Amino acid sequence: MLPLSSFVLVWSIVALNTTTPGPNVVNTIATAMSAGRRAGLGAAAGVAIGVALWCLGSSLGFATLFAAFPGAARGMAFVAAGLLGWLAFRALRFAWQGYCGARKGLPQAPATLSFGRALVRAVMISASNPKVLTTWLSIATLFPVAQAGAKDIALLTVGSALIGLFFHSTYATIFSTGPAVRFYLRAGWVIYLVSGLFFAVLAGSMGLRLISQ
Repeated sequence: MLPLSSFVLVWSIVALNTTTPGPNVVNTIATAMSAGRRAGLGAAAGVAIGVALWCLGSSLGFATLFAAFPGAARGMAFVAAGLLGWLAFRALRFAWQGYCGARKGLPQAPATLSFGRALVRAVMISASNPKVLTTWLSIATLFPVAQAGAKDIALLTVGSALIGLFFHSTYATIFSTGPAVRFYLRAGWVIYLVSGLFFAVLAGSMGLRLISQ
């Protein structure tokens, strides 16, 4: 088994990616607001499935690539540092816009939506979410996939899916009540700020490490 620190880093990124506003978060909140808690929990389950699929796909795909072409790992590390820098810039820009009052309302989901339909809808949104794609491209180079065994990838996948399920279930539960929405629109920029700083530090340290090698 790989050291726990390898998993903690990835799970920290997954947690931040899951909590920052984006297509998945907006869909879960909008579903819970308009269709109720049960549908919101269906959306949360769909996010967990989407996270698991992205984790498996990126881990297995990059493990195969790095095994066939060992030199590709360094090249992808530079790409990952750039992607993390872009995520930092994007999060900090949204934090500034939110702080200055440039907030957008949440779109409405259908008023009647079953648990199953909400789940499928969330999986489809996750599959086409560029924010998720960028995050998992970065994660695949930070996690030692070339050395990871089946148990490591299984643990990474299950842990990531549970993180997604936890946060989105929390969103679904909270935002099935009205007052929380106004608070989220006012204070959401703080989540972006924390995420942006985390990604900036990660990108900077990764870039420095690559340059010094």
